[in-house]
Amino acid sequence: MTDPLKTRLSRRRVLQAAAIGAVGVNPALRAAVWAQGSDKPEKEEVKIGFIPLTDCASVVMASVLGIDKKYGVKIVPSKEASWAGVRDKLSNGDLDMAHVLYGLVYGMHLGLSGPKKDMAVLMTLNNNGQAITLSKKLADKGAVDAASLAKLIASEKREYTFAQTFPTGTHAMWLYYWLASAGIDPFKDVKNITVPPPQMVANMRVGNMDGYCVGEPWGQRAIMDGIGVTAITTQDIWKDHPEKVLGTTGDFVKKYPNTARAVTAAIIEAGKWIDTGLQNKNKMAETIADKSYVNTSVDAINQRILGRYVNGMGKSWDDPNHMKFYNGGAVSFPYLSDGMWFLTQHKRWGLLKEHPDYLKVATEINRIDIYKQAAAATQTPVPKDTMRSSKLFDGTVWDGKDPKKYAESFKLHA
Repeated sequence: MTDPLKTRLSRRRVLQAAAIGAVGVNPALRAAVWAQGSDKPEKEEVKIGFIPLTDCASVVMASVLGIDKKYGVKIVPSKEASWAGVRDKLSNGDLDMAHVLYGLVYGMHLGLSGPKKDMAVLMTLNNNGQAITLSKKLADKGAVDAASLAKLIASEKREYTFAQTFPTGTHAMWLYYWLASAGIDPFKDVKNITVPPPQMVANMRVGNMDGYCVGEPWGQRAIMDGIGVTAITTQDIWKDHPEKVLGTTGDFVKKYPNTARAVTAAIIEAGKWIDTGLQNKNKMAETIADKSYVNTSVDAINQRILGRYVNGMGKSWDDPNHMKFYNGGAVSFPYLSDGMWFLTQHKRWGLLKEHPDYLKVATEINRIDIYKQAAAATQTPVPKDTMRSSKLFDGTVWDGKDPKKYAESFKLHA
């Protein structure tokens, strides 16, 4: 006679295996298995920090749409004032996770921007969607791109001030890379300051800076307010570049692995929802424009999220490489080579004094094991390779194969 208890247990094991590995099982069923079975999240309420930027959207929408509940967790978005604040709160445990700059996580792990703390990247939140803005005053003098900016700096001697959002972060690296492409040393030829993203526009308005690199909507906002122009978008520096990640500490993942997986799955699904179509993107823009989140107009968000760009100098275009949160699953995989690229730039600009073991560091931080489980639950395709190859706008190719050689290949460096 068949033992009904054994039958139930056997069936449950099959369901749990399907939740982790199978593609054909309904995601709602997998979520139910996770929420009720041995894979139940150890910590059900998760406080996730975010900075008021368009690319916080998948974290916010996972909560607002209730996607988190499917996976047995409650995401509590926490609006933060600066990336330094996010760093500190991740480090001391006030935040469980954060929408955070890729390079900030790597900097924390290596002790480059504060006390050393073992860190983890669970997924990439978005590709593209940042920009370098020059003041209208510079544009009126003919400085509208890197080459013309270099000419102005050479001919009109004064202190030029450029802002990024965190010393080891993505915006700093895009800004430095772009300036250096025109022979402008970001540390010797201009003054370099750190300003929180929501404060960029106000600081440019009062003349505290000549240019800045930041995520949307603060590039578009400067154009709408008539104080700045878009010199270049970051997707024109590197198409489909890595940007924000879902970051947490190594200790959190060790203590709450099921929670880490569940939150990752919920945010992957939210990103997929955003990228599904025009209606969802508009709904997202309406939601995050609220003062609880980004605190700006809907138009400042939804134009560029739809790829509708203007540069403030009479040019408009439809950009197919606008900010993306899912893109058929291509966005969210935490490629080891993506993390390694930021390390090469940290070395280039003297933030790292010696070459690290690039691959070892990336393997420690990027939790591909957790990601793959979450991807299976959301039926998200996973690439075969943990590295990817990209050509940047200056013609250099980055594929992660020889990071030391790549880091040493730049003519302009610290």
